[in-house]
Amino acid sequence: MEERSKEEMKDKHWSDLLVDEVLKSKKPPFVVNGGISTSGPVHFGSVSEFLYPYLITNAIKARGYEANFIFVGDIVDPFKSVPEALKVKYGEELKPQLGKPLAYVTDPLGCHKSYGEHYLAETTGVMEEMGVSAKIIRSNELYESGAFDPYTKLYLKEEAKVREVVARSSLKSPEDMKDWEVIMAICANCGKVITTRITWHDEEEYEYVCDKDAGYTKGCEFKGRNKISDHKYKLQWRLHWPTWHAHFGTSIEGAGADHIGKGKSSDTATAVAKEILHREPPIFYMFGLILLHGKKYSKSKGIGMEIPELLQLIPPEVLRYALAFSNLSQNKEIDPSGDKLVLLYEEIERISRLEKPENRADEKKIVAYKLSIGKLNWKASFLDMLLNYQVYKDWSKVAALLNDKEGVEHLSPYITEWLKRDFEPERYNFAVKPQKIGENMDAVRMFTSALNQSMSDVEVHNLVYSVAKESGVSSQDLFLVLYRAIIAKDSGPKLGKLIAAIGIDKVKEMLNFAVT
Repeated sequence: MEERSKEEMKDKHWSDLLVDEVLKSKKPPFVVNGGISTSGPVHFGSVSEFLYPYLITNAIKARGYEANFIFVGDIVDPFKSVPEALKVKYGEELKPQLGKPLAYVTDPLGCHKSYGEHYLAETTGVMEEMGVSAKIIRSNELYESGAFDPYTKLYLKEEAKVREVVARSSLKSPEDMKDWEVIMAICANCGKVITTRITWHDEEEYEYVCDKDAGYTKGCEFKGRNKISDHKYKLQWRLHWPTWHAHFGTSIEGAGADHIGKGKSSDTATAVAKEILHREPPIFYMFGLILLHGKKYSKSKGIGMEIPELLQLIPPEVLRYALAFSNLSQNKEIDPSGDKLVLLYEEIERISRLEKPENRADEKKIVAYKLSIGKLNWKASFLDMLLNYQVYKDWSKVAALLNDKEGVEHLSPYITEWLKRDFEPERYNFAVKPQKIGENMDAVRMFTSALNQSMSDVEVHNLVYSVAKESGVSSQDLFLVLYRAIIAKDSGPKLGKLIAAIGIDKVKEMLNFAVT
């Protein structure tokens, strides 16, 4: 990507910068690619692979151009490890299949043609749930249909040049590349692709032996011979990626830091495109990691939540905004617990009400909001719904009080699940529970007599300070006894909002009880 001035970066949202670059250097119709190796249950770290290209596609369309989002289920990748979530129940069944392409590993749950298909279906289901649409392509079908054969034959014909280009772009020496091969054969005996070694080839045929030790699995010693047209092979990743770019005519594609940068896959894809395929490479962009408590979401290590679980806690549009608003390459902490989620809701609600941006940061947030949400499905605030539910434990009453039936129906399942898991901030973990108090009773009586129905929640809150000053007690002590009298805790939600939610007349009764 071209270097841009810091001033320009400040002024534009990342999607606008990328679309500017696409429109400048590519021709319509534009093709936006994304892809994923479906190596196990989908976790939230996988979302970047389909959400960012979807948002970019929409941003191009918003400029009036045709754009197509193609999402590749990369299920010819070798099966490298049994995920933590599957080890106990399915480990014995899956372990012997390590090293096979994901498309040829059996589905342990028995509901899809293969392991790869099972988790691709889970991924596309999550995409649908998150409101992301794309054309889904399976990489095994690309190979099986012969779509990659012409490219493969070219790479085999120019193997020496290809090896040099891959070595140079990978920052490796010729010695490092001496055992590197253009293709990986799928063993006709054991079905593994990671353990085979090419012993001879021309442009049309190849011979192999399955004798490599991959560490997590070993070859079966079988020797075989195939034609390229038999479609029993896989290109090495550093050729596989630029080949799908050439096949689809990709305009732009992103990846994480492990693929974008000096000596990484994007450098090789660029070099192969220009020097071997004689075409312009796509525009590459990098997205940051998704973190939970500072750690990268990882399928293999069991860090983070699977997306279906996360989508029980946070609405899809909120997740979309959480990824869309900040800098693309920045790592993003997605934590469904406590104040982090509360602050996210408050920010979304603030941006939804803005008629004009207050600063440059808001300009970019408005772009992110339009791309990821467009229009909120609720009118009352998240916190008002949460507060009123904690008071009444009745969603129909909350909907009536807040005059937002549709909004409450939309958010209530998420809030209910959130509370069930004790993810709410401690100050919102309460129940209305009147109790007697034994201190600062005169100040509480003064506060009670001053309360009246015409007061707003802000006026109620400010009344605490004026009564504390007049009665000669600290405002901190007065807040403390008022919370104790109403919810039997030393603190809670903003007192003005709490009293307004309960009802001023009801609170006056409770406070009168507290001081008798």
